[in-house]
Amino acid sequence: MRSAHACLDELTATVGRTGFAASAHDPALLAAIDQHAAGIRDSLSGDTRPLTAVILAAYAEGVRDAAFKHGWTAPAGEIDWSRPDWVLHRLLAVCALSRGLSA
Repeated sequence: MRSAHACLDELTATVGRTGFAASAHDPALLAAIDQHAAGIRDSLSGDTRPLTAVILAAYAEGVRDAAFKHGWTAPAGEIDWSRPDWVLHRLLAVCALSRGLSA
């Protein structure tokens, strides 16, 4: 089993890198990330207990597993951030929250 940090590092490399770059030029995407991050904090009771790498990695894996079970497929190649995709926005929000863990 790989570590939570390795899972989050991989997610940041595949989703976060391009997502953060795109959000720097797209206020709507930045707002979506913020909304998803708030939703994640609420669902994980982030206001009453601190978020950790283990909690965020498990959450991201759960989102991906559920999405795959419902027919979602990960983009092949570069992600088009101009097209709304709930799963990618949620995973990008996990990346944003994980950034705050090291700060």
